[in-house]
Amino acid sequence: MDPSRAAAAALDDADPLTAFRARFTGVDDGLYLDGNSLGRLPLETPAAVARVVEQEWGRGLVGSWGSWVEQSRRIGDVLADGVLGARPGEVLVSDTTSVDLYKLLVAGADARPGRDVLVCCADDFPTDRYVVAGVAAARGLTVREVDAHIDTGLDLDVLAAALDERVAVVVLSQVAYRSGALVDIAEVTRLARDAGALVLWDLSHGAGAVPAELSAAGADLAVGCTYKYLNGGPGAPAFLYVRRELQEQLRQPIWGWFGARDQFDMGPAYDPADGVDRFGVGTPPVLAMAAVEVGARISAEAGIERLAVKGRALTELVIALADEWLAEHGVTVASPREASRRGSHVSLAHPQAWQLTQALVDRGVVPDFRTPDRLRLGPAPLYTRFVDVWDAMDRLRTVLTEGAHHGYPTQRARVT
Repeated sequence: MDPSRAAAAALDDADPLTAFRARFTGVDDGLYLDGNSLGRLPLETPAAVARVVEQEWGRGLVGSWGSWVEQSRRIGDVLADGVLGARPGEVLVSDTTSVDLYKLLVAGADARPGRDVLVCCADDFPTDRYVVAGVAAARGLTVREVDAHIDTGLDLDVLAAALDERVAVVVLSQVAYRSGALVDIAEVTRLARDAGALVLWDLSHGAGAVPAELSAAGADLAVGCTYKYLNGGPGAPAFLYVRRELQEQLRQPIWGWFGARDQFDMGPAYDPADGVDRFGVGTPPVLAMAAVEVGARISAEAGIERLAVKGRALTELVIALADEWLAEHGVTVASPREASRRGSHVSLAHPQAWQLTQALVDRGVVPDFRTPDRLRLGPAPLYTRFVDVWDAMDRLRTVLTEGAHHGYPTQRARVT
């Protein structure tokens, strides 16, 4: 790969997604490579939220419920078709990722009576492991943690060896939060199905940048957040997916009125709604949902395949420049090098990764840090240019060459 800035600019000139950059705020204010933690604000979002506030709430009041009550399913169908490769009526936007994970995990475990083991990845995102442990403790189940390499991710042979007739549900992330290592949804689904288990996927670290193709893979269950690549805003509601053929078999544990049949009849006993609606709980956060809908529609318009192609190209540039410029300074690539095994972010390992993170922020570059010594770069394909990646890596090279990072604290301040 040509490491020149001119070559990066040429890639931008040929980028079919280049027009989407102008639909986000702040794109010229520094170099933002943390879209895998929190996506940028779409220009359309403030007006969309204001419309709900001023017109639907301010004027329509309760008369607006005709639109609001369908939000969860309406936005879910946008995500299903444009982002997740699922069918209409299989995705619902509701609650948080952690709550959705809990709901589907309990429902899945109950659907496999006589099986007493939950499988998860020892290096998965903390919430996923915590929820699995909590459900197991409450229901007398056993957790079987599968080891995974911190950089290359889960070995499917190791996973296969952990699957037997005792396993009820397997909980895995499609994209490893630290390294970006990608897991094959279809292959894992096949392995689990052969063992009689369900798989519950966390798509948080790839949704909007990495294809999931849930229907084609025959995936059972999935959850994911909307505030990263989907640009739904901080704390935005999450989504859940339940394969159509499973929906009537599962009953989730939080019996709220938005999951009930004929909810406005206010019946005396809980009777779950048909289809994916039964996985709702309480009144949706209407204002936040308006922001999620904007982000979801932009991603669907861009197209998940085009986003994935650009995401791979952006991360390939990160890796090429790291090899060209940073290896001599002790930086190593801590993500899979093969594009088909990597999500849309790259981790770089260095003993002073936390100091490098601080030095970059002071120089107008926003990455993030992951323990133990990883500098994580997430160039979101909707709005990140190739020259943004080049400039960020050039500033990192300068920091290392000058040793500017040595003056920064070696440890994060503890939040109290």
